[in-house]
Amino acid sequence: MRLLQYNNNSDFSLTEFLEGDIPEYAILSHTWEQNNSKEVTYAEMISGTGQDKEGFKKIRFCGEQARQNGLPYFWVDTCCINKQNKAELRHSINSMFRWYRSTSRCYVYLSDVSTRKRKASDLSSEHTWELSFRESRWFTRSWTLQKLLAPASVEFFSLESKRLGDKSSLQKQICKATNISPLALQRESLSQFHIDERMRWIEHRETVQKEDKAYSLLGIFGVSIAPTYSEKVAKAFDRLWDKFREVQKCMQDLRLTDLRLDKERIEATKGGLLKEAYRWRTSQHNRLLWIKGDPGKSKTMLLCGIADELQNSLAKSALLSYFFCQATDSRINRATTVLRGLIYLLVDQQPSFVSHVQTSYDKAGKALFEDANAWVALTKIFSGILQDPNLDDTYLIVDALDECVVDLPRLLDFIAQISSVSTRVKWVVSSRNWPEIEKTLDTAMQKRTLCLELNADSVSTAVATFIQTKVHDLRKKNKYKSETRDVIQQHLSLNAHGTFLWVALVCQELSNLSGWKAVQKLKALPPGLDSLYQRMLDQIIASEDSELCMSVLAVVSTVYRPITVDELVTLVNMPNGVDGEYKALAEIIGYCRSFLAIRERTIFFVHQSAKDFLIKKAPQEPLLFRAQDVHNSIFFRSLQVMSMTLRRDIYNLRAPGISIDQVDHLLECQTREDTIKNLKGLGPVYSFLRQYFLYWLEAMSLLKSVSEGVVMIRKLEDLQFDKSPNLRPFIQDATRFAVSNRSIIEQAPLQAYCSALVFAPEKSIVRETFEGCIPSWIQRKPRVETYWNAMLQTLEGHTDRVTSVAFSPDGKQIVSGSYDTTVRRWDAVTGQQLLPALEGHTNAVTSVAVSPDGKQIVSGSYDTTVRRWDAVTGQQLLPALEGHTDTVTSVAVSPDGKQIVSGSDDTTVRRWDAVTGQQLLPALEGHTDTVTSVAVSPDGKQIVSGSWDTTVRRWDAVTGQQLLPALEGHTDTVTSVAVSPDGKQIVPAAAARLEGHTDAVTSVAVSPDGKQIVSGSYDTTVRRWDAVTGQQLLPALEGHTNTVTSVAVSPDGKQIVSGSWDTTVRRWDAVTGQQLLPALEGHTDTVTSVAVSPDGQHFPTLHVSEYWLTDGTTKLLWLPTSYRPVCEAVYDRSIVLGHSTGKLSFLQIQQGLKQVT
Repeated sequence: MRLLQYNNNSDFSLTEFLEGDIPEYAILSHTWEQNNSKEVTYAEMISGTGQDKEGFKKIRFCGEQARQNGLPYFWVDTCCINKQNKAELRHSINSMFRWYRSTSRCYVYLSDVSTRKRKASDLSSEHTWELSFRESRWFTRSWTLQKLLAPASVEFFSLESKRLGDKSSLQKQICKATNISPLALQRESLSQFHIDERMRWIEHRETVQKEDKAYSLLGIFGVSIAPTYSEKVAKAFDRLWDKFREVQKCMQDLRLTDLRLDKERIEATKGGLLKEAYRWRTSQHNRLLWIKGDPGKSKTMLLCGIADELQNSLAKSALLSYFFCQATDSRINRATTVLRGLIYLLVDQQPSFVSHVQTSYDKAGKALFEDANAWVALTKIFSGILQDPNLDDTYLIVDALDECVVDLPRLLDFIAQISSVSTRVKWVVSSRNWPEIEKTLDTAMQKRTLCLELNADSVSTAVATFIQTKVHDLRKKNKYKSETRDVIQQHLSLNAHGTFLWVALVCQELSNLSGWKAVQKLKALPPGLDSLYQRMLDQIIASEDSELCMSVLAVVSTVYRPITVDELVTLVNMPNGVDGEYKALAEIIGYCRSFLAIRERTIFFVHQSAKDFLIKKAPQEPLLFRAQDVHNSIFFRSLQVMSMTLRRDIYNLRAPGISIDQVDHLLECQTREDTIKNLKGLGPVYSFLRQYFLYWLEAMSLLKSVSEGVVMIRKLEDLQFDKSPNLRPFIQDATRFAVSNRSIIEQAPLQAYCSALVFAPEKSIVRETFEGCIPSWIQRKPRVETYWNAMLQTLEGHTDRVTSVAFSPDGKQIVSGSYDTTVRRWDAVTGQQLLPALEGHTNAVTSVAVSPDGKQIVSGSYDTTVRRWDAVTGQQLLPALEGHTDTVTSVAVSPDGKQIVSGSDDTTVRRWDAVTGQQLLPALEGHTDTVTSVAVSPDGKQIVSGSWDTTVRRWDAVTGQQLLPALEGHTDTVTSVAVSPDGKQIVPAAAARLEGHTDAVTSVAVSPDGKQIVSGSYDTTVRRWDAVTGQQLLPALEGHTNTVTSVAVSPDGKQIVSGSWDTTVRRWDAVTGQQLLPALEGHTDTVTSVAVSPDGQHFPTLHVSEYWLTDGTTKLLWLPTSYRPVCEAVYDRSIVLGHSTGKLSFLQIQQGLKQVT
């Protein structure tokens, strides 16, 4: 940013500042002269000319006014921007709103508003300056809108440089002139105003260049776009709207909950905020304040009070973000959601920060905030915001760290580290007195701890004020006499012991009691939270509704998230006539004494300590509940509810091509006897699955949770089935069915009844069970395999042939590289692609590898580079490794993860430092032709390479010296090398050398136990070999329709993964290697042609389009990979599909409306 400075000799000079180093400054806002040549330009300011121009008077006015206000620097748009520099102009237009927001003062010079008195004879003498003010041209210009809204201080001056007032004192006149809400003038976040309202603000404003009407809204819309003055105003607004929708979608996906409403709800649930009790301020000398105390000390109310005080007292440019954890609410009890919440409020207040989120969001979408990599991605985004040079003073509040149930250690480490990053950022956090929290936070620099137990006097004063207010409310409600009020107040003061929650609970018990009953009740309520909870529990047990209340408390204590009163009805045996009656249900919750509270029909514990008390007490009290029994009840009641609710096409989608947790409770039934009893062949689980499995899959698709459904089914596989012979095979078949069809059911729910059933094997249990669900309009079905084959799933996403695949060391991820220039990651359980795709190579990716610790992915490419990627976030780790002069053909990572090894068409093998990316010299030279494959020995001491020169060579991994002799004996190209796990054998592959393949071998791998060698070939097959005898292990793994380019074995040795020119990644069962059953016989090669009948009368409406069998434009049936044709023929309502494998598929579709009913 370039600023003007008033020099001692009354002239001006320009100084350029980097973002983050900008001093305090003022800004001049004005309307340009009708003749722009009267304004002083950047070039004239640099050359020291232009003092005779009209515009120079305004510059001098601004400089003098700024100097009077103690501001040495000021900014004027006419001369502080070099408009001849297009890049600078573009940057300035996108930064304008932020510059206005950060200014100390904005001076509005109104050249058409005069304060001079008019002559008595002037017919317009009744016109005062106020009327001229409202009619000023300044209020009609588009660019002045952001100058009115963004700055905290906007002062208006007349033609004579006389101060007229500011936007606070002139608010009434400004609102009348502009129709802008007073809240907007008070610098409320503009995101609080609907986009239509913001558009109305500029509706009647004008610009010289038409496109500027759109560009002047950039800051008001919170977006950035590059101005293009030749595009016309309509196109400019189109781009503005498109960008705004992108940012809004990003913000909607980032927002998990409304933190402002959460704060209000927590305040209301805990008895309301009493401002007089919370006069706390944070130290200006500490970056992290940790407030700790025992349960009930009202840490949450204290932080609410601090948040409110900061909100009211901070400078307008300062930012405040907060998050209140609650262990009982799964939305707000995770480390990732804490960061999401803090980021959301910061971006909501400072829209320019959205760029830190948008870069990664554009690649990954909502998955950025939710998948397994969310924590790492969010920490990088948050760190970027906190280090942004445009960040003003910022206060971050996180309450109840001890109630962060998921990944608390990560969150603590992050806060301890990040709190020292910027002097402009201050943290206030609270928690119970947990040693593990103290141990981590003690590592933070410039930290202060406030222990509420050690500040008893201050806390007692606040509690006394709280008691006084609560008793006053009781007296007013129940009409207590002064004597009764004094007795209650004295009892509370003597027994509170600095615990707000105890006071709140006791007052809740007294809320509906008359004076003498209240005094009597009061004496029976013991001091101390646990004692009070025990008294409340004893009263429930002794009541006539004890069984019902204990059932309610048991369920609310056990569920994974707060449930609504309507959901409670399905999980608890309720009395007749209660279902659907909110008043009756609320009454039942009231019978649970003060343990529970209802807020917006959702049931919460009054405090986390209440839930902790019940869970701790349950194992000791026989009249309470057993956790495993409650889980068991929740699970089977959920089955009953789903059985009554689930049905085919539950949303009435009808058209088959339309797009769009309770298993954990069963797993918590910990006793084996309960499990086996409930999983017998004719038990409720088996009955439910046989009746509703497909309906459940459809529902999971509508909830956008098919991948989670796959995980749930696989969890069921882990249960014991000793006495459930029918259930085990059903679940195993259901797993194959769900995994194979996950992709299409996610896209089109009703394909669960169409494509998924039609193309399932004939003997699939799911197909046989739900055969009647196949729509009747599919009159002839294709011939399919009899049983599930060894291929578990096809992973689709690449747009060109796959060249290389690898497993992560823990077996949870698959990594693939492709001719489409990308590297992609896949969940090895569900087959779902993990976004974003890794983009950076400029040519085909030839080889991929994963570091032993699973943190880095390494790839080589035709573009001659080796690139490293963060395996969690997908971000490229710079720099790229450059040094090869031709295609990189193979990459490997040393066992200790410190070295990357690469081979190339340039005949060399090169080593690289895996951390810095620096090449380790010398290059390993010795091969006389392309290096096709590299590997590192298990001890990391040797590098092995194979080459088109028919040799295998060994190298010292430390010195780079070749270890002689070269391994000679192959008579053709060596295409791949691997080292046995014990390091004693080197296994090369050469073109057509392993007998069994009918074409060149392209890749080999060794199983982790060293007993099997796996190879891929140009003949489209994957084959397995005994590593000791060299014998082929039948059957060959058939399924690819083009060259197999790469093979790998999972760390547990149970899966083989292969990539192919057919653009797919496939997985195989490494144990059975089950052979694909014979294809339809007749053709001896690819099916190349089919024809329509000679009479030419049958016009085909059935055809294949983008993997779908369609009727006209209506999608009917999704075609799995192995059923996608290279050609097709249609006669009437029959269609024949020809496949590259030589197979034909014959289907017949009924005429008429196609619906799933």
